[in-house]
Amino acid sequence: MNEAWRIEGGFGPDKLARGPHDPGEPGPGEARVRFTAWSLNYRDALIVAGLYNPKQKLPLVPLSDAAGVVDAVGPGVTRVAVGDRVCPAFAPAWIDGRPSAEDMRSALGSPGDGVAMRARCLPASGLVRVPAHLSDREAASLPCAATTAWNALFELGAIKPGETVLVQGTGGVSSFALQFAVMAGARVIVTSGSPEKAARARALGAFETIDYRKEPRWGERARELTGEGVEHVIEVGGAGTIDQSLRAVRAGGTVSVIGVLAGPAGPVPLTRILMTGVRLQGVFVGSRAMFERMNRAIEAAALRPVIDERAFGFEELPAALARMQAGAHQGKITLGAS
Repeated sequence: MNEAWRIEGGFGPDKLARGPHDPGEPGPGEARVRFTAWSLNYRDALIVAGLYNPKQKLPLVPLSDAAGVVDAVGPGVTRVAVGDRVCPAFAPAWIDGRPSAEDMRSALGSPGDGVAMRARCLPASGLVRVPAHLSDREAASLPCAATTAWNALFELGAIKPGETVLVQGTGGVSSFALQFAVMAGARVIVTSGSPEKAARARALGAFETIDYRKEPRWGERARELTGEGVEHVIEVGGAGTIDQSLRAVRAGGTVSVIGVLAGPAGPVPLTRILMTGVRLQGVFVGSRAMFERMNRAIEAAALRPVIDERAFGFEELPAALARMQAGAHQGKITLGAS
């Protein structure tokens, strides 16, 4: 049955409704993808709650990340073929280079409809073939979180072997950043309030973990571990953690601002940034070309994404969002077709 989840009549998980959806036939330059797996990002929870864009027009189909199989192509399509396993890029119009405002507006799940549906027609130019060794759920975890981590470390961060990266937590972006940094020969420090999650981070290659509950001034601890501070910080907390990130980073280092888990607004110590030459950069996921470069690296390293132990069905989207809000997961929360 072709169906979709929609936010209808207001915001909140209770406003999610599942109903029929006709994906139609692909037009010129389009391909129809029958989705087999989906994954969640914190952005999705904010969108459903009405906190991402309170002026968002409804109804809206949420979610930006999915993987599936091309089952029809429209006239003129040669980039993909029927039977190809693909993911839509997070912002399908952003092919390469710097994004334009129009490119950014093409982001799936807001402001336009996303992929919380069984099938959808999309521009073939915005589809990316997935690494063959990955399962559908693993592939579905790539478009937003993995591409963001890749962009922060490689495209913008120019990470080098032997450098040190501090990663906040063990969610989707953070888990990918840990794996990519280890793959690049960097040392990784992971902050976590869970001994179990910290242990898994060490198993993935982290050389040190810091319990931020026991050491709330974890930025100073990171500096102690490295002498001068870390070269890169993957900042997913926002206003609630930026001060410690700036204490952890070395002079001339980079703080990649990716999330707002601990709040979107608050004081920023500008003097510290100025006097130490720190680069504070926002990271807006990445282009299709970045996604493709990342996939080549994933294939070469036979890397497997960290998938949360709790697997959900497509029909369990509200429960999956609740798990994300509770912070009970490690890695990517995924849904599968049923």
